[in-house]
Amino acid sequence: MRIAVPRETWPGERRVALVPESCKRLAGSGAEILVESGAGAEAYFPDSAYAPAGARLLEDREPLLAAADLVLKVQPPTPEEIALMKSGAMLLTTLMPTRHLGAVRAMLAHGITSFATDCIPRITRAQAMDTLSSMANITGYKGVLIAASELPKYFPMFMTAAGTVFPARVFVVGAGVAGLQAIATARRLGASIFATDVRPEVKEQIESVGGKYVGVQLKEGAATAGGYARQLSEGDRERQRELLAEQCAAADVVISTALVGGVFAPKLISGEMVSRMRPGSLIVDLAADGGGNCVLSRPGETVIENGVKIVAPLNLPSTMPLHASTLYSRNLTAFVTAFWKNQAFHLDWDDPILCGAVVTHAGEVRHEATREALEKAGG
Repeated sequence: MRIAVPRETWPGERRVALVPESCKRLAGSGAEILVESGAGAEAYFPDSAYAPAGARLLEDREPLLAAADLVLKVQPPTPEEIALMKSGAMLLTTLMPTRHLGAVRAMLAHGITSFATDCIPRITRAQAMDTLSSMANITGYKGVLIAASELPKYFPMFMTAAGTVFPARVFVVGAGVAGLQAIATARRLGASIFATDVRPEVKEQIESVGGKYVGVQLKEGAATAGGYARQLSEGDRERQRELLAEQCAAADVVISTALVGGVFAPKLISGEMVSRMRPGSLIVDLAADGGGNCVLSRPGETVIENGVKIVAPLNLPSTMPLHASTLYSRNLTAFVTAFWKNQAFHLDWDDPILCGAVVTHAGEVRHEATREALEKAGG
């Protein structure tokens, strides 16, 4: 069975779907690994590292994709990539299918069986396959480094001959993987950390990494069966807005990480909340890839409103491509090897992981949320 790894063409993407260590493992299981020349270069994995790991390098992506039984990618496929794949081929990537309905339609028309790593169920057996968590960890870490660089004051407390400098007050919105890593990293830098989440059950997790939990009592549960946050009722949203307004006004840095279902960013920080923040304070909107948590955020840009700097970086894992690629590659390899039998990838439709991750197969959309999104968009 041929597994192909094309070079990523998404603007600004520096990661590669398979690193040499993973190629060696898959090749040892009987897979034929095809890698487009230069695929790992921007992640600091040169072509010379792939051949000793059992991979075969191809200069041209057209024969690479045409020969592939399974394509591994980081970003959703482009129309050109889908057109080059043979009908019936399989694709494993971070797809975010409800965000990328055009790619879903193209794969349907071309008969591609697609698996979205972001749709893999959050169960114990699938932890090693969880690309969302692997990449969110990097996002939370790097987001705090951006905050420390952009804030016009120290993060830690300093006692100097000129007097004491008190620690920065950091408020983290959302305590998923990115939020918890942001709390831990800000704590290591010496800041005073406060954090909130609509799921009160994460209070102990926030405190375990050095933050102080602040929250409101919700009338309805806020966690889905998969552990993600869901949309709140209007009454609960109003109580949350009051809390956010109070905490943002007191903060030097606000780091927002909230996503609904791990995909879309709810608008939590209003323009009024920003207007109450002190000049020189900072918002780092780590939910920018999902649209942003602050209404004033411009994904991929930095803006200043009333003296408050709002930074909305995109695709932070790509800024640390070596470790991001290594972790992502291990996640994909864990998924592939979980269904690898007799030197081929086995479609076990009785397995909840495979069934949860599949988006398109045999000309049908099997992912419920994507099917609903397509119907809402008019097919």
